[in-house]
Amino acid sequence: MLFKRLAATLLAVLATAGLQVVVAEPAAAEAAAPRVLYYDASQAREFVSVVHQGAQIWNSRVVNVRLEPVPAGRTPNIRVYADNGWPRAYTTSLGNGRWYMGREAVNDGYYPPRIAAHEFGHLLGLPDRRTGLCSDLMSGSSAPVSCTNAYPSAAEAAAVDRNFGGSVRVPAREFAWAG
Repeated sequence: MLFKRLAATLLAVLATAGLQVVVAEPAAAEAAAPRVLYYDASQAREFVSVVHQGAQIWNSRVVNVRLEPVPAGRTPNIRVYADNGWPRAYTTSLGNGRWYMGREAVNDGYYPPRIAAHEFGHLLGLPDRRTGLCSDLMSGSSAPVSCTNAYPSAAEAAAVDRNFGGSVRVPAREFAWAG
């Protein structure tokens, strides 16, 4: 705030001396690039396309982080597996860890893209919120089985953008599909 006042005063003094100062605003393209997290879905078996869909859902809603398939020769931040249990995520730090696309929830009728986006949400720093609302992605299985909303709420997306907008650190934890 003080800097802005000093700058305004300096501009006023220069203007009275007959000098014109042009200040360029930074271009939108110069904004901070999102942090890219690479994920490996090669062990997600029949759910590979659903994993990609979950990543694209987050990419469509947040600006400070981007989920991308891991390119050859690069170590992934996130590994995704399929197994017969319930979906669950294990974080080692913000944006790093692994999650499981559990067949048990899919077999019970839960919407696979919602599961994938939900589990990615954990790696992006969001906890389970057992609100029971279909509009809350992180409500997990507390929402009805009929819920097909796979998109984070505005509040959830804003929390992820805050997580990746600075130097916030989220401790490692284990998350299980809220059952």
